[in-house]
Amino acid sequence: MTKPYTQQTDGIPYNLKAPFNSTFLRRYGKVFKVFDGQDSGNIAFGVADGDARYFVKFAGAPTVNAVVSAEEAIANLKRTVPIYQDLAHPNLVKLLSFEDIGGGFATVFAWTDAECMHAMYPESRRRFLLMDDETRLSVYDAILTFHAHVAARRYVAIDFYDGSIMYDFTSRHTLLCDIDFYSKTPYVNQMGRMWGSSRFMSPEEYTHGATIDEITNVYAMGAAAFALFGDERDRRMATWRMSPALFEVASKAVSDQREHRQPSIAALMNEWKAAR
Repeated sequence: MTKPYTQQTDGIPYNLKAPFNSTFLRRYGKVFKVFDGQDSGNIAFGVADGDARYFVKFAGAPTVNAVVSAEEAIANLKRTVPIYQDLAHPNLVKLLSFEDIGGGFATVFAWTDAECMHAMYPESRRRFLLMDDETRLSVYDAILTFHAHVAARRYVAIDFYDGSIMYDFTSRHTLLCDIDFYSKTPYVNQMGRMWGSSRFMSPEEYTHGATIDEITNVYAMGAAAFALFGDERDRRMATWRMSPALFEVASKAVSDQREHRQPSIAALMNEWKAAR
């Protein structure tokens, strides 16, 4: 394996495959944080311009873990712009602007101090695991509310997982991020094994030619319930921290048989509310 090249911007080090001219970032402000571990071909920067702070996602740099070319990463990031515009919501990170710049493409979001649930960020993951049940319930309600909005906008949530879930422990606000692969319906699986974490993926997301729809997203929402209230891989009552009634609702949502799941996010929300 080639040793990563470490460079700095505004004194903040990060790794790339090769040197890259990052001077274009001055347009947005001073870099205070870098996220360089993604496999999407994107690299992201926290930048500050006076009191204003932004999250700049950039495609076109030679990132270390990219599984696509820089050209593919640029095309993929450009495709995300209408998704964030169409699905704008109080529980979604806010897209502010986008442009061709620095030999690539950048999307600029409002900065958030919310922390990510994914194990890639062990300290914030630990804080998630220490949440009391009422806080976890509020996070889950926000996830459901946003995905009811997704369904109403005739989108399907592809590649939703715990890395998409963020929580601001100061403002007590839940945000969703990384919705880059959400797609308009109708949608058919043309890949076989689709993008995503196996912990959140339904059987149809492994099946070429299968319909991917709101019932598929019900499965993802059920998986999110187990991530917050039980065990992502061991979905037994023994690992569940809430009531048996809520366990039954979540278990129904993650049924391998589509016809056994709730028929919509709204139906799942109604059953969850009744069980509480």
